[in-house]
Amino acid sequence: MAAPAPAASRKRRAPDDDGGSTAAAAAPACKKHELEPYDYEFRSIHDYEQLEVLGEGSYGVVVKACDRRTGDTVAIKMARASNRDSRAVVREACRLAECLGHPSVVQIRDLAAEEETGELFLVMEFAGPSLHRLLRQRQQRPFTVAETRGFMWQLLGALTTLHDVLRMVHRDIKPANILVSGGGEVMKLCDFGTAAPVMRNPAETPYPEPRVGTLWYRAPEQLQGGRCYGPGVDVWALGCVMVELLTGEPLFAKADDEDDLLVMAMQLRQEIVSAGPEVFSGLPEPLSPAGRELLRGLLCFDPEERLTAAEALQHRWFVGDKEEEKDTVVAEAEHPGSVPLLSAA
Repeated sequence: MAAPAPAASRKRRAPDDDGGSTAAAAAPACKKHELEPYDYEFRSIHDYEQLEVLGEGSYGVVVKACDRRTGDTVAIKMARASNRDSRAVVREACRLAECLGHPSVVQIRDLAAEEETGELFLVMEFAGPSLHRLLRQRQQRPFTVAETRGFMWQLLGALTTLHDVLRMVHRDIKPANILVSGGGEVMKLCDFGTAAPVMRNPAETPYPEPRVGTLWYRAPEQLQGGRCYGPGVDVWALGCVMVELLTGEPLFAKADDEDDLLVMAMQLRQEIVSAGPEVFSGLPEPLSPAGRELLRGLLCFDPEERLTAAEALQHRWFVGDKEEEKDTVVAEAEHPGSVPLLSAA
């Protein structure tokens, strides 16, 4: 299912490198005395033995490590040398602490410090590889509809808690920020470095950053230059993740910059207007009408009409009769590929 080639346009250079996320500008280096305001007994970073680099987060590098005292395997996030800001670490620690106990959010273990330099480190549970790494290991082999349903149920549950209970927007949902544990059955959101409170009046109150998140997963309202947005940006990004689970490839992988992506998102809107949920036919494994309907709701161009996470969690694809999927498989086998997702240019 080929994505369209973007139309020619005057391009702004994409703010990301290799699909990385964009966060606020780097802050000055942390000094030793900056630890003093925090009423917290920090563990020493020397209590941990670094094993290997796992990936990069919104403001730092994540490494796999061993707790020398307990022998437990943990993940440690450390700020890059160019952005050693203790406040960023503490902010993310506070956001993760709010999510303590949620099965679909990575759990914070501790905060550690390097006493001489004043650098802070975020210590978390080691929850397994990222979905991004797993997709690469599978060599673009898609997940089944049943697996995708289970994954989406967990992730939408996490977003519902973030949006409706904690009043928080993640702002960088993507496969690299979803960890896969429990033998490949448990999904956990991670990297809350760009998470922010939901604005009381999202339509009128702008966020300070010119842009956040990762290019291929940015919502249309962000691509249009708006800083006034709500939790719907997470829902759009998760819709993109759902397509990636079902196809093995990013939905907007052909987009090189924001202009490309906006053109492709507008084309998807037009195809949905023309074909309805049938635009999501032609997937490697047939998706039921209910599943296509859910995708249409997640990837609605207009944020006011887009499903909320709570609404998506109550969608009939999750709570309805699973026999519908069996009927769809038979129907698709008899009448294959009605309308391809994002028709080729």
